Amino acid sequence: MATQKMLKFVTLGKETPEKRDPSLRAQDFGEIYREYATQKAAEQAGRCSQCGVPYCQSHCPLHNNIPDWLKLTAEGRLQEAYELSQATNTFPEICGRICPQDRLCEGNCVIEQSGHGTVTIGAVEKYLTDTAWEMGWVKPIRPHAERAESVGIIGAGPGGLAAADVLRRQGVQVTVYDRYDRAGGLMTYGIPGFKLEKPVVMQRIDQLRDAGVSFVANCDVGVDLSFAEIRARHDSVLIATGVYKSRDIEAPGVGAAGVVKALDYLTASNRHGFGDAVPEFDNGTLNASGKRVMVIGGGDTAMDCVRTAVRQGAVSVKCLYRRDKANMPGSQREVQNAEEEGVEFVWLSAPKGFTGGTVVDGVMVQKMRLGAPDASGRQSPEIIPGADYIEPADLVIQALGFEPEALPTLWGVPELAVTRWGTIKADFRTHATSLPGVYAAGDIVRGASLVVWAIRDGREAAEAILGYLGQASAVAAE
Repeated sequence: MATQKMLKFVTLGKETPEKRDPSLRAQDFGEIYREYATQKAAEQAGRCSQCGVPYCQSHCPLHNNIPDWLKLTAEGRLQEAYELSQATNTFPEICGRICPQDRLCEGNCVIEQSGHGTVTIGAVEKYLTDTAWEMGWVKPIRPHAERAESVGIIGAGPGGLAAADVLRRQGVQVTVYDRYDRAGGLMTYGIPGFKLEKPVVMQRIDQLRDAGVSFVANCDVGVDLSFAEIRARHDSVLIATGVYKSRDIEAPGVGAAGVVKALDYLTASNRHGFGDAVPEFDNGTLNASGKRVMVIGGGDTAMDCVRTAVRQGAVSVKCLYRRDKANMPGSQREVQNAEEEGVEFVWLSAPKGFTGGTVVDGVMVQKMRLGAPDASGRQSPEIIPGADYIEPADLVIQALGFEPEALPTLWGVPELAVTRWGTIKADFRTHATSLPGVYAAGDIVRGASLVVWAIRDGREAAEAILGYLGQASAVAAE
């Protein structure tokens, strides 16, 4: 009987959750995808082929047991499905919303590759965990026994929070230090609400706080508290700061008013959504209302910016990218959503400079063509001589990615080894750094990457820290 609930991909087509109408969703910051009904989630989960070698699982950074929890969902055993999902993923409801499934699990689905349309894994994952919260299946974290050892975690983003979860479940005393007034990192202040509504993040932070995790907010390490002081307070330290230094455009006029950084712009918007006082938003500096907006970049951050500008009431929103659509690093799903909402993409174009003097009024655009492949295999953009023109713009948002801050210098620890890119050098299995008892995880090690990779790194680092604490205790007992 159970088998009959699966293998439905031959008779049942792919059906994603319904999207809200673009004209309506562009007026607010609510999530754009509607929820699956229970029957629909079971139907779509039942399309899984239960293949012997599940590529969806092997291409998930967390190696989630996707086929098994799809089968449980199809059978109506939702609590068991949730528990199996939660066993390998600290934040399944977040990954279900913001993971680029088209590049990971769903993009490697066997039935997708055979022409039947992928199983909608992300939507089912989101449905499962949202149902679990509603039904009270998400239990408080209560360790069986408390331990005396303490761990300090620098950074309250997905990597740091995932590590805090693993450590606290084992009874370790955990303190998380973060530069912002709210935990969550980019999940709180970087990603817009139409992709990840903030109560979804806050409920996990509340769960950790209820479990006994201490949060020290508004703490800029190296300024408010030294790294040496944090090391002295704890038996082990995890660095999970992420990468927040924006890459800047080097072009004439880049310092003009109206040329802003993506993270500043998104943070102001998210703070406004929380109801905070945001002078830069209110005075128009970081607000697209009534403006001609140009976003420069082609990643997911650029997509967040263009779609935020639409919701703020921009007169026009354009995205300038130096390659074509096929070579764009951001999610194709996000590009489609942006186009539906009225964003215009200006492909094969790059900024040469900015006009207007002290206040920007336009972008000098140079047209590009794709030439020979670079070291990564992607075709390199080449300038087309004499094809320059000016795009009018009142607000230009730079979304060219992020780089690591110089932590050894900022924190006064020159012995903390870094790579030639400035990321922290850490063992790829244990996440141990060059400093005894100090570990590092997430973007500060791998460079700007996905939330799901940070979660995996945080969980792995926590397991390594537990081993380190155990060894230290054994030595102390001798």
